[in-house]
Amino acid sequence: MAIDLSPKVAKKVYGGDGGSYWAWCPSDLAMLREGNIGAAKLALEKNGFALPRYSDSAKVAYVLQGNGVAGIVLPEKEEKVVALRKGDAIALPFGVVTWWYNKEDTELVVLLLGDTSKAHKTGEFTDFFLTGSNGIFTGFSTDFVSRAWDVDEEAVKSLVGNQTAKGIVKLDESFGMPEPKEGHREGFVYNCEEAPLDVDIKDGGKVVVLNTKNLPLVAEVGLGADLVMLDGSAMCSPGFSCDSALQVTYIVSGSGRVQIVGVDGHRVLETTVKAGHLFIVPRFFVVSKICDPDGMSWFSIITTPNPIFTHLAGRTSVWKALSPQVLEASLKVSPDVEQLFRSKRVNEEIFFPPPK
Repeated sequence: MAIDLSPKVAKKVYGGDGGSYWAWCPSDLAMLREGNIGAAKLALEKNGFALPRYSDSAKVAYVLQGNGVAGIVLPEKEEKVVALRKGDAIALPFGVVTWWYNKEDTELVVLLLGDTSKAHKTGEFTDFFLTGSNGIFTGFSTDFVSRAWDVDEEAVKSLVGNQTAKGIVKLDESFGMPEPKEGHREGFVYNCEEAPLDVDIKDGGKVVVLNTKNLPLVAEVGLGADLVMLDGSAMCSPGFSCDSALQVTYIVSGSGRVQIVGVDGHRVLETTVKAGHLFIVPRFFVVSKICDPDGMSWFSIITTPNPIFTHLAGRTSVWKALSPQVLEASLKVSPDVEQLFRSKRVNEEIFFPPPK
């Protein structure tokens, strides 16, 4: 049975005054389960605090909106307190403990995409909270907590019972959270909106690629990523990942059309996407996008830390690498038609500006 590749929006899982946690469900987006991918969003209001937790999945986080602070603790390492701003990508390997805080008026929104191949539930993240109504303290008996942390029974009651919220709380305005430390971003965070462009095509679009060269920690996560900013009415060349990787795409802004072609040349998706949509391109399937006049941007993860793409149109197209005779025979066309086909898009790659 064919899998529905239609883009979907996230659904709220939990939340309160401090913010909310949203996720895409495998029951709605079957490719999450098929591809062992998890996807979620964390949204924090002013003074919202996402309690410390670790996950059963390695992830890449991407700041969609706002500014904030994150605490990151790798196994047996000191806490890194990093400043967050829009456009930041953060690599989060297995075993990392994180907390998130927003002290600004603007909502802080963080996208979380990751590999669930080792997760408890395929296609879903499971967080294990250190505190709160569902935290680890609540599961152990009083004598275990007392002995493990060397505290008396009264202290145990406070540790276990005081924090009654789940996952996200709103802190008092006067409460002083740790301030970001100089240098703590290095090696953990890469801002895709401020980074040097890997591709920049006039009236076409721009690309920033996240890989082991600019953020070595993604090697531990096992994922690569990119931020693509397509100019108004431009087209993204048809292409596919040639290293058997899945591509998971979240539309950050704007809108446009998407087509995906799969096995035996069947068009398996033709739809319109807009900000907030997430969709997944299966391995080796070919995808192309044309954005609306206002442009479109998207953030994608690819299930390999250093992805390689093959494009079917433009200067670097595989068609242009094939000999003329092979093209003539394969397409069953005359030399004149083959030459016309080869002569197009000789100076353009990946992105094509709108027709004049």
